[in-house]
Amino acid sequence: MATLLLTVVGTAVGGPLGGAIGALVGRGVDSAIIGGRKIEGPRLKELAVQTSSYGTALPLHFGTVRTAGSVIWSTDLVEHRTSNGGGKGRPSTTSYSYSASFAVAVACRPILGIGRVWADGNLLRGAAGDLKSAGTMRIHTGHGDQACDPLMAQAEGMTRCPAHRHSAYVLFEDLDLTDFGNRLPSLTFEVIADAHGISVADIVGEILPDASVTDLATQFGGFTIDQGSAGDTLATLSEVAPMTCATQGDRLAIGPAAGALPSALPMLPRPAASEDQQADAVKVAGWSRSRDPMPAVRLCGLRYYDTARDYQPGMQRGIGRCEAGNLRTIELPATMDAAAARAFAEAASRRAARPTDTITYRITEIATSIGPGTLVRTPVADGVWRIDRWEWQKDGILLELVASGRRPMPAIAMGTGDAGRATPKPDLALPPTILTAFELPWDGTGSGNTPALFAAASAASAGWRGAALFVAPTGDDGTLLNLASTNRIRAISGQTQTILANASPLLIDRGNTLDVALDGADLELADATLAQLLQGANRALVGREIIQFGTAHPLGGGVWRLGTLLRGRGGTEAAVASHHIGERFVLLDGNLTPIDPTLVADPATARIVALGLGDDSAVHQPIVTAGATLQALSPVHGKVTRTSDGGVQVIWTRRARGSWMWPDAVETALNEERELYQISYGDDSSPVRIWQVTAPVVNFTAADLADLSATGAPNRLQVRQLGRGLPSPPLSLALP
Repeated sequence: MATLLLTVVGTAVGGPLGGAIGALVGRGVDSAIIGGRKIEGPRLKELAVQTSSYGTALPLHFGTVRTAGSVIWSTDLVEHRTSNGGGKGRPSTTSYSYSASFAVAVACRPILGIGRVWADGNLLRGAAGDLKSAGTMRIHTGHGDQACDPLMAQAEGMTRCPAHRHSAYVLFEDLDLTDFGNRLPSLTFEVIADAHGISVADIVGEILPDASVTDLATQFGGFTIDQGSAGDTLATLSEVAPMTCATQGDRLAIGPAAGALPSALPMLPRPAASEDQQADAVKVAGWSRSRDPMPAVRLCGLRYYDTARDYQPGMQRGIGRCEAGNLRTIELPATMDAAAARAFAEAASRRAARPTDTITYRITEIATSIGPGTLVRTPVADGVWRIDRWEWQKDGILLELVASGRRPMPAIAMGTGDAGRATPKPDLALPPTILTAFELPWDGTGSGNTPALFAAASAASAGWRGAALFVAPTGDDGTLLNLASTNRIRAISGQTQTILANASPLLIDRGNTLDVALDGADLELADATLAQLLQGANRALVGREIIQFGTAHPLGGGVWRLGTLLRGRGGTEAAVASHHIGERFVLLDGNLTPIDPTLVADPATARIVALGLGDDSAVHQPIVTAGATLQALSPVHGKVTRTSDGGVQVIWTRRARGSWMWPDAVETALNEERELYQISYGDDSSPVRIWQVTAPVVNFTAADLADLSATGAPNRLQVRQLGRGLPSPPLSLALP
């Protein structure tokens, strides 16, 4: 006695496919693989980590999927050294960053392109094709005429560099690894293999090109095959798209399990009894019919890749009942939304609740057109039956027939499915850099003998990734010196929308307000109490004046109204009356980038240059308030008094840079090389007399006054303090 199983038939009729398709020939609507065969086909996985193991199989991708790849080529890490000067007492620091070039294979089937790319779970490439880190990305789609990548050919030699044809891969050139701990990150790719999803018929036609495939129209957003044989893949697909296989001559025919019946089905001959007339019903009558009990599992769950959650695995359950612990989970490596997955799970649950109807049938002869998987009718039972297996015996052929279930089940309306809460990584565009460069008055720390230079780099959105800073020290000759890189926290800056009116720097300005449009609508300002203001909170540079604000009220659209102002801070009272609309506003907080003053020859003529990933060209800005650190402060408390001899005595009080407190009324240090003042008489723009004194006092006799009056110039004095840098703004006094 010999037994012919379906895998043998598959080998006989399937040609080069061998026994791989044999287990699918005769597969029913909802039956498992015939004979209880264990399926090791494509499975749904958590998003895998890329590998670089030799011999790792590359997957087949259909539609649009998210997948990890295999590193197939890489260079050594390239070290980049950057020195940042300190200034203002800060030590010079040297920082190191690394980049690498490498190639990652993603598919063994040609693709259309690559969408988003994730590195260590964060977006490295957005939907618009923009890289979030410095570097270059090239996509090789895996067609038969694919050329070698030029970087790989240069590194390996043209004669030794494979083109990797019929394998899609992505090459990263000089990718900055700073964001990934100076190592190659774990990458996953949104692979676009087909433009508009994929049908089951397309998948089956790809893996079984010689088979006849009809009416398998079930659609997925994408599908991945990464293991198993062709038969195992069909078995996985038939979990949600039931199909049957049958032989048609020397071809394999695959169609839906509930499709249209052939026009004529063969009728089996009458059953034949066995020579061994025992109590066995098959032996006595030639056939017997059995119906399996109701299955314990009546509820199916489907795991899939959810498009609404950036292709993270999702789970949907059908409606039904099951005994404890008997939920049947279908692992389907397909991309879809929650509603489609719910519908597939519902249909699978209904199929799982239907018992199997089987007939054991003995005949003594069989037509050549009848074989495993053939749909037949019988004279002993109504309906359509499929030959599941046969066994040759000494007195006939024993067939096992299974009810084919060709009658379609009632359609399930597409409902809604809940994908669960998702936290997708934001895909923010790379905005251009907005730069403001300036010099601040000395704040009292350090020696105060070098300019305090800063750059405020910002952008319109949080997608900004920082920028590299350079200085053009001598103007427009093209020379650029590397300064540093900004951090990725944007400076809070903007432009004024109203004019900040004049006010006394000696009082709290409660009458004026200032409207500021911040560079980013998501940037924010905060209120401060008077005690916080006295501790230096909410300092801001507006044009050339430093102010502090106690209230910040949002007006919408990134516009804020500032009030409760302290004016002329840091010795900038000369700029109180010089404001106009459109001035730059910069919050003086910890998000500023210090600039090494030793690299800036002359702040008045130098330009600061920024270049970020979102900048089409470099951003150039001059240094506003150049010279503010070393500029002496204007004298105060000027007083003009008549002397007994008819002359005039003029006295004033000096101020010292960086000495903003007056503890215990003790005289503050001068903070200059010597005490020196310049006195001018007449119009400040064109004085008629200029002289210098070394003490905060000057005396005029009556003859001196008459001589000055004879010049015809305005009867005014301007007193400026001289120091290490620019002269101070004038203290203007009228002579009697």
